[in-house]
Order: sequence, then C-alpha cells, then structure tokens
Amino acid sequence: MPNQALLDKLSQLYLHGFIAGLAEQQQSSSYAALSFEERLGLLVERECLRRDNNRLQRALHAAHFPQPASIEELDLSPARGLERSLVLELASAEWVHRHLNAIVLGATGAGKTFLACALGQAACRQGLSVRYERTSRLLQAVRLAQADGSYAKLLDSLARVQLLILDDWLRDPLTVAQARELLEVLDDRYGRTSTLVATQVPVDTWLSQLPDPTLADAILDRLVHNAYRLDLRGESQRKARSPLAMPTT
Repeated sequence: MPNQALLDKLSQLYLHGFIAGLAEQQQSSSYAALSFEERLGLLVERECLRRDNNRLQRALHAAHFPQPASIEELDLSPARGLERSLVLELASAEWVHRHLNAIVLGATGAGKTFLACALGQAACRQGLSVRYERTSRLLQAVRLAQADGSYAKLLDSLARVQLLILDDWLRDPLTVAQARELLEVLDDRYGRTSTLVATQVPVDTWLSQLPDPTLADAILDRLVHNAYRLDLRGESQRKARSPLAMPTT
C-alpha cells in the first residue's frame, strides 16, 4: 500500500481521483501486468474524469435549471416538429461559441422548457456557463437590484454568462420600463454571448406585444435576426405524461 506521506501529499494537491484509482490498483491483481506508464496514465485519466464531472455538476448547479433534461431524452419524432439534424447541431453548442441566439416556440405544455433545459445542459457539457431565468422573475430581480444598489452587478453577471435562457418570454404584458430593462440585458450580450428564449408567443406578434415601437425594434434586432428557431408541435407533454388515466368516453 502507498505510504501515508504520499497519500497526504496527493490529498494536499486535491488529487482525490488519483488516490481512489491508486487504492483500486493496489487491491486488484489485474493491474500487475501493466507498465508503470500505463498505470500512471489510468490514474491521470481517473483524476481528469473526476474533475470534469465536478466541473459539470458545478455548471448545472449554477444554471438553476427547473428540471433535469438532456438531449438524449428528447422526443424527436416527426409529430413533435423537431428536425433531428438541427437539434444535434445545437447540442454541439457551436452556436454559443459563435454568439448566436435560439428561439423555442410552442403552445402551452408543448415542452419548451424541457427543450431549453436540454440545450442548456448540452452547453454545460461543453464547458460553457449557462443561466436559466423565467423572464418575469428576472424582471423582479432587476427591480430589487435597482432598489438595493446592486443593479450594475446584476447586469455584469448577466452579460458574462455564455448562454442565458429566458423562459416564458412575453407571457406577461411588459411596461415600458421593463422593456427598457430587457433591452439593457440584451444590448450587453449582443455579439458577445448567446441568448435562448422559450415562448408561446409567435415571433411575428412580438412587435405588437412590446409597449414601445422603438424599444421593440431594438429588442428584435438584437434577438431575432441571428437566431435559430425550433417550433414544437403536438399535444401537451404534461397531459401525455400525467399519471392520471384519461376517460375514454
């Protein structure tokens, strides 16, 4: 067994995966035939895997996804209206590296939040920072930040996240002040980071949904023209997944 002094030094270096792998090698005779370099390579790989997993868990925690979702769990059948090749392209997160946007459209219950979270998780797997926000709650946070003096700090944190997900976009009527605040957020991000919005409101009605034409033009200019679009179809996923049996009469 490795001596305690060695284990202490490995622990000081936070090489906990290395330590676990070393203990496994000491306890199993299957490693005896391997060369020193091969065994060392396995230990380094074990440590890298541990760190990658920890990094992913931190990213997922920081994103605050409302539900666990992954690309592998998506229903890509034709009835859902999703183009498999486009979904897989977005799952690579290359669009985030290119600072493009995405718009997920669909009726209530169509699975917009699930798809948005799945794409967000895929970005986390690629080592990107992601933040999920419901638009109404983000606007509440903005108002509180303006009141307590942390508004600039909030804007800076939103500007730096590589993928910002805004769910329930335009679900509730906006005031002119709220539209201006959203423009501040989008203006800081345009051309530098990516934004994904999930909404049941068709894009061609956004101008009429926003309270000021000038602000509406500016918001659409920063959000729509460089965005991928995914239009979900089909019945409510909440209904389809309900544990309650529906009557047949």
